[in-house]
Amino acid sequence: MNIATRAAHIGLERETRTGAVTVPIYQTATFRHPGLGQSTGYDYSRSGNPTRQALEEGIAALEGGCRGFAYASGMAAITSLMFLFRQGDHLIVTEDLYGGSYRLFEKIFQQFGLSFTYVDTSDLALVQQAIRPNTRALFVESLTNPLLKVADIEGLAALCKGNGLLCIVDNTFLTPYLLRPFDLGADITVYSGSKYLAGHNDTVCGLVAVKEPELAERVYFHQNGVGAVLGPQDSWLTIRGMKTLTIRMDRQQENALAIANWLTSHPEVSRVYYPGLAEHPGHDLMKERGKGFGAMIAFEVSEPHLVNRLLMKTRLISFAESLGGVESLITFPQVQTHADIEPETLERLGINHLLLRLSVGIEDKDDLIADLAQAFEEGEQA
Repeated sequence: MNIATRAAHIGLERETRTGAVTVPIYQTATFRHPGLGQSTGYDYSRSGNPTRQALEEGIAALEGGCRGFAYASGMAAITSLMFLFRQGDHLIVTEDLYGGSYRLFEKIFQQFGLSFTYVDTSDLALVQQAIRPNTRALFVESLTNPLLKVADIEGLAALCKGNGLLCIVDNTFLTPYLLRPFDLGADITVYSGSKYLAGHNDTVCGLVAVKEPELAERVYFHQNGVGAVLGPQDSWLTIRGMKTLTIRMDRQQENALAIANWLTSHPEVSRVYYPGLAEHPGHDLMKERGKGFGAMIAFEVSEPHLVNRLLMKTRLISFAESLGGVESLITFPQVQTHADIEPETLERLGINHLLLRLSVGIEDKDDLIADLAQAFEEGEQA
């Protein structure tokens, strides 16, 4: 079954009693027992809720995994996964990753005895060199935030398998519509479901899918034990968003390519990062392994004053953190999303004072280009 059909039908078959075509919001903390020692399958909403379960089954189906899990945020999802590891364990991590993930690893989990090595995960040789005797997992962003480097998930998964490591893929930028890491050998996928999956900038959630049942049981133990689960209202909103994932992504990708091409030709733009451009170093790999290039763009402007102009003078594109919604957003990673990473590391990676990140929405592409153009013109007049 095509993923567009699977997405549109999330939860549709669950409500057999009433025939409801959308999943009801089971806004309840607890459930009555039919008898002593008996259960309906639901006891307490931290452990399981029908609305959340419909979402969890939905993400598992889209990924081709055995089980899914929904959390209160993307960071809650990653936090829960870190409980799979013990004091003294070592993980290899994408170096130019989301700043919140870096903060979680370095400022929270490092104090509990986990250690992390950050490498360019688009280079298999560098990942191989980083493996230690106590390495237990690779945590990789399939498309990095914000520099949009493309990871060879199949090659990385094979490397993990050969060394007994878990392969955890943050696939937030691509979604299972554009890339299914399990098809390439990954063990776990994780999402900030607030982004493309929910898709409307109206809810915060995290999602995890697991490929194999034994590992899924371990993940469920920590989800239930830690308790950072997604509530039924936000579960319902995320399901609603996921039903239109494929048509939103198609429009957003079309817009992103047009904007990336326009930025490439602009005299005040010195560099454009977008894997849909033929000159992007990961273009061919993504074309081979995935179904598209996503709708995130990063670009460097030629002069520092243009950063503030573009942030403040765009009229349709909002200066805001987050990404993946129907509205286009622009942000300044060095100060906003990646502020917790050391300045020298940011500079080495290229997350500098000229870099902007653009999340392209579903608006008309010509309107978005015109909005950027007028903001650049304001800059030229300053």
